[in-house]
Amino acid sequence: MTRVLYDLCGCDEGLRFSPYCWRVRYALAHKGLDFNTRAWHFTDKEALAFADYDKVPVLVDGETTVTDSYEILRYLDRAYPESPLIGDGLAAARARFFKHYAERALAPAMMRTIVMDLYNAIAPRDRDYFRETREKRFGRTLEEFHSPAKGLAQLDAALAPLRGQLEDGDFIDGEAPAAADYLVFGSFMWARVVSTADLVSNADPVYGWLERMLDLHDGTGRNAVRITDIEGAYR
Repeated sequence: MTRVLYDLCGCDEGLRFSPYCWRVRYALAHKGLDFNTRAWHFTDKEALAFADYDKVPVLVDGETTVTDSYEILRYLDRAYPESPLIGDGLAAARARFFKHYAERALAPAMMRTIVMDLYNAIAPRDRDYFRETREKRFGRTLEEFHSPAKGLAQLDAALAPLRGQLEDGDFIDGEAPAAADYLVFGSFMWARVVSTADLVSNADPVYGWLERMLDLHDGTGRNAVRITDIEGAYR
């Protein structure tokens, strides 16, 4: 049985930058499950019609199709209970908190910092769609929204809870990584793939966690294609 993950790609098919897809990539590696990816673009809505969904990630596992990164992690725990991701009780509550933390505190600050790098990393065919939808969301142009100084200051403040959590272990989930780590790290991979911006000082405890996450699962994150690897793409 071949699992297929529909995964957002950028200006090069190998450039995979969706934070939500990165969550699932790490979760599948955590479970030791083989999978193939299928490159998807923002404007390829029809390609996901079979899933009754219009965004990625979409995971096809045999006869089962699952959408939404968090729901995919929950599915993986049900279908493959060894090496739990989310767990039960307090562990599940922690994972859900860090899901919202990544999406509502970290991602907006990162977006303010890297949005123009992100725009340049997107496939040309998708840029009009991205600009139209994001400018509607932001209520201003991408250029007006882009403010690295403000974004980095916002991110520095938002990282305080993560710094506190990492005082008790090498990973958010304690001595070993699990769902909370992957839910947060996806956002950092999103920024790493499309931008060269230094989001975290190497003196920050979060930096050490990022380095450990990059090396997990045979360097899944560290070996990922970045915009700087694509000839002529970075400027």
